[in-house]
Amino acid sequence: MDQLDSLYHAHIAELNRRVAEITRRENFAGVVIHSGQPHRQFLDDMNYPFKVNPHFKAWLPILDNPNCWVIANGIDKPVLVFYRPVDFWHKVSDVPEAFWTEHFDIKLLTKADKIAEFLPKDLSNWAYIGEHLDVADVLEFKSRNPDAVMNYLHYHRADKTQYELECLRRANKIAVKGHKAAKSAFFNGGSEFEIQQQYLAEISQGENEMPYGNIIALNQNAAILHYMTLAHVKPKQRLSFLIDAGASYHGYAADITRTYAFEKNRFSELITALNQQQLAIVDAMKPGVKYTDLHIMTHERIAQLLIDFELAHSDVTALVDSGVTRAFFPHGLGHMLGLQVHDMGGYSHDERGTHIPAPENHPFLRCTRTLAANQVLTIEPGIYIIDTLLNDLSDHAKQLVNWQTVDVMRPFGGIRIEDNVIVHSDRNENMTRELALD
Repeated sequence: MDQLDSLYHAHIAELNRRVAEITRRENFAGVVIHSGQPHRQFLDDMNYPFKVNPHFKAWLPILDNPNCWVIANGIDKPVLVFYRPVDFWHKVSDVPEAFWTEHFDIKLLTKADKIAEFLPKDLSNWAYIGEHLDVADVLEFKSRNPDAVMNYLHYHRADKTQYELECLRRANKIAVKGHKAAKSAFFNGGSEFEIQQQYLAEISQGENEMPYGNIIALNQNAAILHYMTLAHVKPKQRLSFLIDAGASYHGYAADITRTYAFEKNRFSELITALNQQQLAIVDAMKPGVKYTDLHIMTHERIAQLLIDFELAHSDVTALVDSGVTRAFFPHGLGHMLGLQVHDMGGYSHDERGTHIPAPENHPFLRCTRTLAANQVLTIEPGIYIIDTLLNDLSDHAKQLVNWQTVDVMRPFGGIRIEDNVIVHSDRNENMTRELALD
């Protein structure tokens, strides 16, 4: 028996417990969770790729079937209304038979607009959770994505069950295979597009199955934080390669980044140095530590690297206070990871949804939580040569930058190193590193 079978029992029990708790507190009869509907492309008869509601896939790994519903009150066996139309145009999903099916009362829906026949007769005290509020209106739900319910569920999503942790480990295992194939493709002379194809082939997942669009950036393109172009033409000179790519397993995401230099040089030494700092930041993670403090500490470490590699001068405090480190490292240290790449609940102080904003000087930080056991986060420091940010520095800050070294490093773009880490009560589990991705 697969390990997931036994772990899922406790997972579904925990989801039922959460629903029972919040619906009792808010006087709801239960929740009705909509997997979603296809979105039609404008002026066309084709749909965009379907992306399932993350609240739906928290319950069961149905990722590609719209018009499904989970009905749960936390006490009775949850109901899965599974959409299985009569259709000769498209492949109809098979009636599910998997490790999780015994935990649901499964009913088959053949016409999407007949869902009312499967829902509770009186929906006045049931909460709709989903994207399609127009559907909720037609069905006469009075409560649609109520704040109290959503805040509670998002806050507790940070506390991963053992089933979820195992799914995340398996997503990392798949992604690591792809990263190794992509690294080989880079050193063998592949274009960005060719490297992407090698990655997808190695992990046996299509682009629409990926948790996010891969970043495959050669040379100066590595300085574009969300570079998505995938050039077909190989660069005349091969200098550097940044890959930010993940994988999915049962709807859970891996999100890993590595950077490589084509030759041994000062840039490759900077990669090694940043890698050492990244590992030190991971080591600093433990329950009770504020993620914001880790982010601030990272800026101090980045400042020291800028001094060590003569990208800037002065001292650590001056480089942080002047904004120089933010120009070289503009994004956040990382984020929560799970059902979504940027998992919900990263700013939640409590289950009521009390918001902890990112620091004013660090607006792109995606997590401000205090770490706790069974949370999963990414740690992804970076150093980039981004001319627009460097040019926007104050006159005083510009004087702290060594522009000659910046000119040398500019063709390499930048560096980012990202691992996926489980916080345990007594240790950290770096899923990415433990799968032998250096």
